[in-house]
Amino acid sequence: MRLSSSLAPVTVAVAVAVCLVLSLPYDALPHARVGAPEPTARPDPFGAECRVALQGSHVVAHCHNPYADTDRVRLHIECARWWDLDTDGAPVEAGPAMTVRLTGRCWKEVRTAWVSHQRA
Repeated sequence: MRLSSSLAPVTVAVAVAVCLVLSLPYDALPHARVGAPEPTARPDPFGAECRVALQGSHVVAHCHNPYADTDRVRLHIECARWWDLDTDGAPVEAGPAMTVRLTGRCWKEVRTAWVSHQRA
């Protein structure tokens, strides 16, 4: 009986140590390192940078394409008057390192103007 009562503190200490190890969060446990995941592929940069200027009823847009892919840019104009026709210009290809000029107008005031982009 004496032998088992002297092992009681050791048994309790081992049981506590096992409980502590088993209660560690998964991330705290040692594990084999795996190589870093490969970064997800980012889409190629695309799209000409366009600046739209309004002067009275006239609209001028300059678009510069700094990228390797051709961008089809198109000027859209919304006129302020209900009877004035809104226009969607023809697409113009802006190749790599190319600047294009787009123009349009309303008969009276321009409400808004913007440029749309499309991959060629």
